[in-house]
Amino acid sequence: MDKISIQFTLFSAFYSPLISTMSGGFLKAEGLDPEWSISPPGVSALAALKDGSAHVVQSALSQGLTSLDKGETPAAVHFAQVNEMDGFFLTGREADPEFTWDKLEGAEVVMFKGGQPLAMFKYACYKAGIDFKKIKPINPGGAAEIDQAFRHGQGQYVQQQGPFPQQLQADGIGHIVAQVGKQIGPCGFSSLAATRDWLATDMAKAFMRAYKKTRTYMNETPATEIAKAEKPYFPDIDENVLAVCIATYQQLGCWTPHVGITHAAYEKTLDVFEYNGLLKQRYRYEQVCAAPLATD
Repeated sequence: MDKISIQFTLFSAFYSPLISTMSGGFLKAEGLDPEWSISPPGVSALAALKDGSAHVVQSALSQGLTSLDKGETPAAVHFAQVNEMDGFFLTGREADPEFTWDKLEGAEVVMFKGGQPLAMFKYACYKAGIDFKKIKPINPGGAAEIDQAFRHGQGQYVQQQGPFPQQLQADGIGHIVAQVGKQIGPCGFSSLAATRDWLATDMAKAFMRAYKKTRTYMNETPATEIAKAEKPYFPDIDENVLAVCIATYQQLGCWTPHVGITHAAYEKTLDVFEYNGLLKQRYRYEQVCAAPLATD
């Protein structure tokens, strides 16, 4: 088998379409033996493409936009979607079936300090008709630090990807009150990136064959079965909690069967970053993305 190296920027059940290429055996069925890693804090996974330590990375379109804003040609191309929706949840201290977004105004919210998670959250607040400036943010660090801060009593609400919120709920510490993605709608939230040279290889074609099958699997397989296969990748998460998280993402529609990054999803991402003042101009799709690879 050929060794294929995959790196994640963040590792959570939200990225199950990529995780399941491994846990579901789809890469091995194509003759690829996967090894995976997570990029160090503060380091883009794209660095692993540049130094050759990864063939494929889980990234975001914003990485390409940032390079273009600097006047640079992106070193990597985004060739497939992972998630076509924002996958963050809002969790409160109390169950609140009647939650409305205006309850965030004046409240302390444990959240990400910057990057795409913050940009998307601000845009969601805008779409919900509330003033983000009236929120009192608490920014303890990355995903693990955010989880620990809320568990230790900080904040009235917390912004997290699954399965953190589902585990909080199972532990009786919080209650999910909203999904950020529903405010924004389909967008190019997270994607797979690689170098153009690698995309021309037989390994890339084999990877894409496996990935296409995985996306079908993600939509047609019960969440309990997917969670059972993925459980070794989440030793600190209860299997039932993982299944609930996966089922929620299936229902949200972030794992659509098509693998390509659509032009509409790309344009919505531009809308988000333009709203946040993080985009010098609206770049063409072809400057950041590539059409899905042919697999024959």
